Amino acid sequence: MGQVTVRVGGYSHPVSCEDGQEAHLVALAAEVDRRVHSVRAMGGSFGENRLLLLAALLLADEVHDLKVELSRARAGQPTLDNPAMAERLVRVAERIEGIAAGLERP
Repeated sequence: MGQVTVRVGGYSHPVSCEDGQEAHLVALAAEVDRRVHSVRAMGGSFGENRLLLLAALLLADEVHDLKVELSRARAGQPTLDNPAMAERLVRVAERIEGIAAGLERP
């Protein structure tokens, strides 16, 4: 059984994991730490428990959105909730149409 000490929100936490999973666990803790820092950047003073709760809620919200997107994709439904992605796809489609129009001319 592997063990690593991760640092989240300025606090060290010893955590056990399966052998070989140490680097993965450190990467996950770094992601949680990024969320803790984003909560801190919002202002207010929170204790460690509150910071971790809010960071967990941010991550859970993102996981939920990804699950919904995955479910839609598997069902063949469009998942273009991202306006920037939709705009990019429109530009790509326009370029493809322009190329196709150029190929149609004798």
